[in-house]
Amino acid sequence: MIREIRHGASQRQVAKKYGCHFSTVQYWIKRTEGQRLDRINWDDRPPIAKKVNRAPKPIEDKILDVRKELREESDLGEYGAEAIYRELVSQGIKEAPCPRTIGRILVRRGALDGKIRIRRPAPPRGWYLPDVVNEFAELDSFDVVVDLVIKGGTHVDVLNGISLHGKLPVSWPMERVSARATIVSLAEHWQEVGLPQYAQFDNDTRFQGAHQHKDSIGRVMRLCLGLGVIPVFAPPRERGFQASIENYNGRWESKVWARFQHNDIADLTIRSDRYVAAYRSRMAQCIEAAPPRRPFPKGWELDLQAHPHGKIIYLRRTSEKGTVNILGHIFRVDERWLHRLVRCEVELGPGRIRFYRLRRSEPSNQPCIGEVAYHLPKKRFYE
Repeated sequence: MIREIRHGASQRQVAKKYGCHFSTVQYWIKRTEGQRLDRINWDDRPPIAKKVNRAPKPIEDKILDVRKELREESDLGEYGAEAIYRELVSQGIKEAPCPRTIGRILVRRGALDGKIRIRRPAPPRGWYLPDVVNEFAELDSFDVVVDLVIKGGTHVDVLNGISLHGKLPVSWPMERVSARATIVSLAEHWQEVGLPQYAQFDNDTRFQGAHQHKDSIGRVMRLCLGLGVIPVFAPPRERGFQASIENYNGRWESKVWARFQHNDIADLTIRSDRYVAAYRSRMAQCIEAAPPRRPFPKGWELDLQAHPHGKIIYLRRTSEKGTVNILGHIFRVDERWLHRLVRCEVELGPGRIRFYRLRRSEPSNQPCIGEVAYHLPKKRFYE
């Protein structure tokens, strides 16, 4: 192309011949001017800015000051790039950058760092219990589906359960799920499939016992402790810890409750049992590969008056003072660990509570950050 131009060809004819723009021909003519063809460097080079135009530092500082003022004092409550630009213009600043430049200044000066959400990968299943996350122990989760009504006015509650690793499901439709009905259902289920190491619940009084009394150990907790199963209570209003059982609740409502019209509770129970059997059949390989369960002790009977022994685990989030509220008492954990998750292990035998730090971003790092003495008072259980 350059050779033909040097031999007298028209620049526009050469551009048309090689199918390039006229400005491209001019660019290469200027670049090769005064050089021999055999010594020209034909490598393409992207344009590099020799000078970066930025707003003066006083203007950038003014932008940050205006943003702070608008955020704290503006009646409208707007403090974005557009609002900052309008305020600068209203103050008579002639060199006010455009809103797009103001946005880049805010990003470069770090004013928006706190608003960027960092999405980290989800922790593994059961990450808050070392034995469970390493698949040395199984965890059964239980929850109640309430406020279901069969056509005709029959009220229905459903007690659902599912294991974390084996995905072993169980469902009990009944008129009302109470603490008495729960211990009967759990005992029958564990007699059939064996005992897990942990049983997880939410903070419903049916599972935990009365909240208005201190040192309250309810029926379900006494059942678990009597069988050597560690009860685990999820933190209130926290997502993720009950995900397994909540997902099963949704599937049960979709595949059993919503698919059919049920005449009564007996009819609903039949359809529920068929679904549970089909679900277990589909998850047979997963159930088989799950951590082993302990056999249910022969001839065992629940003694509600026996003084509880064993371990109870509460998952909690500390307060603004670094404290947690469990068993009706407020315990100080760590004044530097505020609004953070902790695992509270109540060991009834040694008479102590140990607190372990929990972080979703570091699920394997769970150091003990505190220990307090606690002795469960011996008192009669009112049946």
